[in-house]
Amino acid sequence: MKHILAIDIGSFETKALIANYDKISSNLSISGVGIAPSKGVRKGAITNIDLASKSIKKALNDAKRVAGVEISNATVSISSAYTKSITSFGVINVPSNEISIKEINRVIQIALQTATIPSEYQVLQAIPYNFKVDELDEVEDPTGMSGSRLEVSLHIIIALKSGIENLKKTFKLAGVKIDNIVSSAYASGLAVLKEDEKELGVAVIDMGATTSDIGFFVNSAFRYHSFLGVGSHHITNDLSIALHTPLSDAEYIKTHFEEIVFSGEPEIEVGIIGNEEEKQKVPVKLIVDVVSARLEETFSLLNEKITTSGIRNKIGAGIVLTGGLTNFFNIKVLAEEFFEGLPVRIGTPKQIEGLFDNIKKPEFACVVGLIMYSTKENLTYEIDSNKEFRSKYIEENIFEEPPKKEEEEEVTFEITEDKEEPTLIQKIKTWVSNLF
Repeated sequence: MKHILAIDIGSFETKALIANYDKISSNLSISGVGIAPSKGVRKGAITNIDLASKSIKKALNDAKRVAGVEISNATVSISSAYTKSITSFGVINVPSNEISIKEINRVIQIALQTATIPSEYQVLQAIPYNFKVDELDEVEDPTGMSGSRLEVSLHIIIALKSGIENLKKTFKLAGVKIDNIVSSAYASGLAVLKEDEKELGVAVIDMGATTSDIGFFVNSAFRYHSFLGVGSHHITNDLSIALHTPLSDAEYIKTHFEEIVFSGEPEIEVGIIGNEEEKQKVPVKLIVDVVSARLEETFSLLNEKITTSGIRNKIGAGIVLTGGLTNFFNIKVLAEEFFEGLPVRIGTPKQIEGLFDNIKKPEFACVVGLIMYSTKENLTYEIDSNKEFRSKYIEENIFEEPPKKEEEEEVTFEITEDKEEPTLIQKIKTWVSNLF
């Protein structure tokens, strides 16, 4: 039984999950959960390493206490605020005429080498989205196929080096060693998407507190991702400004929007910024207007992102919304008005044994996806953040160089083998030297 730790730093909350995983039976169960308010994070980016590390510690300690295990190695998410998508292509000849995992690794490495990566960025993940064997295109998995030529189209997620370093420093200060760093959009997709959706083409949008991560899956592969710096907290801010009320009151209005709108009352009583002792009455219609304007702008911007992605026509299964903002009243119906005929559904994390009721919600999509990523169950091929080739078909990196110790032993053996037999004179000299 293996213990898995996943940590997602959101702009509003930091979440830690601990799972038990049995590779033989593929049994996965959640054993611990920890949630802490996020500090030192703004729009997905770490702005205060010390504060962010304390949020991680709090969430992790709570999760460990519930699970009853000690664990410090984690798979963690990185916001799309730090990342970009690029595409590259590779091609190799297959001398043996049979394609193995080694040929797949080789063609992916070729595609990586030919990619143009800005100096301030580094490769985070490299995921093939199309293989071609000779003239046969759109091959999902070429392992074991016969062919003399193998080509690959590669989706490469690159991340700002400074963002990666700040993430590592934050987790190190929290006492956590990072096993892998995963795009948050990719992780959310693993948690909420169905296999037929990924095959037909789908966009998953994780709508958080201050950001929205967008990921596209086509032909069962992660194809593209994007980012919008808008989330549910912008509704709170807009209400606070428009109503001249404290953020706490604005947050209450947002989370109780349905109750307020259908109460039948034309006005509600809220606080006044700077004067906690006094109350004011504000029209419910004004609240509706403020919220509607923000949501309309958000979905218009998201639709524009999808349109400019270049692969909108490949989204056969439509849009899956997840994240905290999807808990808002009637969000699915509103979204359908802006995505120009594309079907929309709300995505919740896939059912996992032991999954606590409070984390069966859309806002836990990313952290649940990180757990699923760690099992490699849904993984075909990938180069991960450690620059290692990952596949569900192999237990470890089979492309590493032999251990140094073995090489030294081989060299020693060869030298001994080639050593000339000493002459009679040399033997006598050695015998005399030993006497004195």
